[in-house]
Amino acid sequence: MPQFRYGHAAGADWRQAAIDCLTQIGQVPEQANLGILYATDAVADDLEDLLGLVRASTGIEHWVGAQGGGICATGAEYYEQPAVALMLAELTPDAFRVFSVPGGDMAEFDALNGAWIADRQPFIGLVHGDPAHGTIEELVRELARSTTTGFLVGGLGSPQGGGKSIADRCSADPLSGVLLTDSVAVTTALTQGCSPMGPTHAITDCQRNILIEIDGHPALDVMRGDIGEELASDLSELGDNVFVGLPIRGSDTGDYIVRNLVGVDPNHSLLAVAELVEAGQQIVFCRRDAGTAKEDLDRMLTAIKRRLSGRPRGGIYVSCLGRGANLFGPGSAELKQIQRRLGDFPLIGFYANGEISQDRIYGYTGVLTLFL
Repeated sequence: MPQFRYGHAAGADWRQAAIDCLTQIGQVPEQANLGILYATDAVADDLEDLLGLVRASTGIEHWVGAQGGGICATGAEYYEQPAVALMLAELTPDAFRVFSVPGGDMAEFDALNGAWIADRQPFIGLVHGDPAHGTIEELVRELARSTTTGFLVGGLGSPQGGGKSIADRCSADPLSGVLLTDSVAVTTALTQGCSPMGPTHAITDCQRNILIEIDGHPALDVMRGDIGEELASDLSELGDNVFVGLPIRGSDTGDYIVRNLVGVDPNHSLLAVAELVEAGQQIVFCRRDAGTAKEDLDRMLTAIKRRLSGRPRGGIYVSCLGRGANLFGPGSAELKQIQRRLGDFPLIGFYANGEISQDRIYGYTGVLTLFL
């Protein structure tokens, strides 16, 4: 099977970047029928014009994509400048369906797509969401149920420019993307960006996002014991170093959702986290650590490489804005680590405000999806 054509570039403006991408792609394969497009925030005001240019230049009707705080491609990362990444996929025409969820209304989504879903039984979806939409987590869960596996991949784009995404047009709908049937061979994996600092505990008393007691003890006291005296000595700096991990029930890989620690009340020994919690839920305190993140990325790449019988046709990588240069260092280190392990193949993606894997929105993770 031929590899997908792709291109990625930065330029003085979006038009120059797009033209450089199209030049790299060269002649458009006759069977190419789905375009995937990612652009940086610097292109936000011109996203519709960008889509019009690449559609006219390639002759491809169907497009999906998003804008991010940064974008990435094979061995390359782009931030704070006009930059574009394009990929042209060659799929069986009835094996995919581009969609959006109009206004966040799943009933309208079902009316537009229900017949196709019932007939084709989509296997997985590549999706892009608006981080500012109030019910985005619920929409992701509901949409995942439209697939036979309950599995989505993708991420939340940038709120800049109104959180627009691409679903055959520039869309302000809160969730959009493409559903794929099982005739499109893919494999996907997730890597965490934080590491546990202590054992897994149980929340024994809480109110909404406020942790009152953990394992029957004051929440702040339990956290202090896990993170150590050095970090606990300055509670005002905890938000940059300490995070809360919520283990996923039933996960056989030890996955957990990372959420920020958003408040500390030393007078009452309370903690506030950026997630609603409930009594009985498991919790672990985590630290974001570059060394551990690199090790876990290598673990994920080693595992996914075992599933490959050759070079992937193409790939999508969605990583957290807190990763990339902020965690792995300069020089496109995160994407070069992927390139070293898996080799040169067409890969594009973006840096997200939340990463989607299965039916959940993660944080500080990387989600890699390969077309086989």
